[in-house]
Amino acid sequence: MTDLQSTGQGLAALLGELAAYGLAIGFSPLHIGLLLLLLLGPKPVQRGGWFVVGWLATAALAVTLLLTVGHGLLLTMDKGSSHRTGLDLLAAGALLGLGLKELLGKEEDGAEPPAWTRKLDQFCAMPLPLLVGISAALEVASPDDLFLFAKTAGSLLAADLGHDQEVLATGVFSLVSASLLLTPLLALVLAGPERVLPLLERGKQWLFAKGDLLVGLVSVALAGYLGWQGIQGLQLG
Repeated sequence: MTDLQSTGQGLAALLGELAAYGLAIGFSPLHIGLLLLLLLGPKPVQRGGWFVVGWLATAALAVTLLLTVGHGLLLTMDKGSSHRTGLDLLAAGALLGLGLKELLGKEEDGAEPPAWTRKLDQFCAMPLPLLVGISAALEVASPDDLFLFAKTAGSLLAADLGHDQEVLATGVFSLVSASLLLTPLLALVLAGPERVLPLLERGKQWLFAKGDLLVGLVSVALAGYLGWQGIQGLQLG
């Protein structure tokens, strides 16, 4: 019974970590803003659906590649190991830098809309395959997202799961990371455009006004958590 409880607690902790990393990656105002514009434009379900599929595939592929590299190099990701501790501290530094940049930049801009919002119409006008490809590149381009993908793979390596379990956990992570994109898409499909489109328009305006602030707060909070994990690793090492 004790072993079962310990296994259950370890699985719950792992899923909690994966959910936190997935939500942090998924809270991308650029991608959410692009999806909202796609849903407010022509062929919303088709274009929005392929956009979300592209996100899911990119997230799953990124973690799978990192897991393959980790297994190939026989990296140890136990708490206190040099690889895991170094990754925790590097990720904490990257996220802290991003968070402070977003928070301080928001104070300087004042009422001005973020610069990225002015480029979204240009992105939406692109052919869908090109848009999905650029979206995938942006999903893994920033250092903070790369660190979070690496932390996700590191957590799975440390859990020492079987192949099937790793595939399932990667799928769960990908779904969680896409949850903020899936929600408006599913709402449009299930409730219909008459009910949902006004809400999407208001959501877009709110996102443009508050997105950077929330990204900054989430980044600083995650930086604090990963920094604490890194310090614990140093003490164990």
